[in-house]
Amino acid sequence: MLWTVIGWLVFGLIAGFIARAVVPGKDDIGLLMTIVIGVAGSVVGGFLFGLLTVGFRGFQPAGWIGSVIGAVIVLVIYNKVTGRKRLRR
Repeated sequence: MLWTVIGWLVFGLIAGFIARAVVPGKDDIGLLMTIVIGVAGSVVGGFLFGLLTVGFRGFQPAGWIGSVIGAVIVLVIYNKVTGRKRLRR
Protein backbone atom coordinates (compact mmCIF):
# COMPACT_ATOMS: atom_id res chain seq x y z
CA MET A 1 0.00 0.00 0.00
CA LEU A 2 2.78 2.44 0.90
CA TRP A 3 4.63 1.76 -2.35
CA THR A 4 1.44 2.37 -4.31
CA VAL A 5 1.03 5.79 -2.72
CA ILE A 6 4.69 6.64 -3.30
CA GLY A 7 4.35 5.50 -6.92
CA TRP A 8 1.32 7.75 -7.43
CA LEU A 9 3.20 10.71 -5.93
CA VAL A 10 6.25 10.20 -8.14
CA PHE A 11 4.04 9.59 -11.19
CA GLY A 12 2.06 12.75 -10.44
CA LEU A 13 5.22 14.77 -9.89
CA ILE A 14 6.67 13.76 -13.26
CA ALA A 15 3.39 14.31 -15.15
CA GLY A 16 2.93 17.66 -13.41
CA PHE A 17 6.45 18.82 -14.27
CA ILE A 18 5.97 17.84 -17.92
CA ALA A 19 2.64 19.72 -18.00
CA ARG A 20 4.30 22.79 -16.48
CA ALA A 21 7.01 22.61 -19.15
CA VAL A 22 4.46 22.33 -21.98
CA VAL A 23 2.11 25.12 -20.87
CA PRO A 24 3.72 28.48 -21.76
CA GLY A 25 4.45 31.09 -19.12
CA LYS A 26 5.70 30.97 -15.55
CA ASP A 27 3.88 28.86 -12.98
CA ASP A 28 4.08 30.03 -9.39
CA ILE A 29 3.01 26.74 -7.84
CA GLY A 30 4.99 24.57 -5.50
CA LEU A 31 5.96 20.95 -5.45
CA LEU A 32 2.80 19.79 -3.70
CA MET A 33 0.52 21.51 -6.22
CA THR A 34 2.58 20.05 -9.07
CA ILE A 35 1.94 16.55 -7.66
CA VAL A 36 -1.78 17.29 -7.23
CA ILE A 37 -2.04 18.53 -10.82
CA GLY A 38 -0.20 15.45 -12.10
CA VAL A 39 -2.39 12.99 -10.17
CA ALA A 40 -5.56 14.86 -11.12
CA GLY A 41 -4.33 14.88 -14.71
CA SER A 42 -3.96 11.12 -14.61
CA VAL A 43 -7.58 10.77 -13.50
CA VAL A 44 -8.79 13.26 -16.12
CA GLY A 45 -6.73 11.53 -18.81
CA GLY A 46 -8.16 8.15 -17.82
CA PHE A 47 -11.68 9.58 -17.90
CA LEU A 48 -11.19 11.08 -21.37
CA PHE A 49 -9.53 7.94 -22.70
CA GLY A 50 -12.40 5.86 -21.37
CA LEU A 51 -14.95 8.11 -23.04
CA LEU A 52 -13.14 7.99 -26.37
CA THR A 53 -12.48 4.25 -26.48
CA VAL A 54 -14.42 1.78 -24.37
CA GLY A 55 -16.96 3.99 -22.68
CA PHE A 56 -17.05 5.39 -19.19
CA ARG A 57 -16.24 2.73 -16.58
CA GLY A 58 -15.46 4.93 -13.61
CA PHE A 59 -12.45 7.01 -12.75
CA GLN A 60 -9.34 5.11 -13.74
CA PRO A 61 -5.77 6.37 -14.02
CA ALA A 62 -4.25 6.79 -17.45
CA GLY A 63 -0.83 5.92 -18.82
CA TRP A 64 1.96 8.44 -19.29
CA ILE A 65 0.59 10.14 -22.39
CA GLY A 66 -2.95 10.37 -21.05
CA SER A 67 -1.66 11.62 -17.71
CA VAL A 68 0.38 14.40 -19.29
CA ILE A 69 -2.52 15.45 -21.55
CA GLY A 70 -4.84 15.42 -18.54
CA ALA A 71 -2.33 17.37 -16.44
CA VAL A 72 -2.04 20.02 -19.16
CA ILE A 73 -5.84 20.34 -19.19
CA VAL A 74 -5.97 20.56 -15.38
CA LEU A 75 -3.14 23.12 -15.30
CA VAL A 76 -4.80 25.35 -17.92
CA ILE A 77 -8.10 25.20 -16.03
CA TYR A 78 -6.31 25.90 -12.73
CA ASN A 79 -4.57 28.93 -14.23
CA LYS A 80 -7.85 30.26 -15.66
CA VAL A 81 -9.78 29.77 -12.42
CA THR A 82 -7.15 31.23 -10.11
CA GLY A 83 -5.84 33.86 -12.54
CA ARG A 84 -2.31 33.07 -11.38
CA LYS A 85 -0.60 33.13 -14.75
CA ARG A 86 -0.38 36.35 -16.68
CA LEU A 87 1.45 36.59 -19.97
CA ARG A 88 3.37 39.83 -20.12
CA ARG A 89 3.65 41.66 -23.42
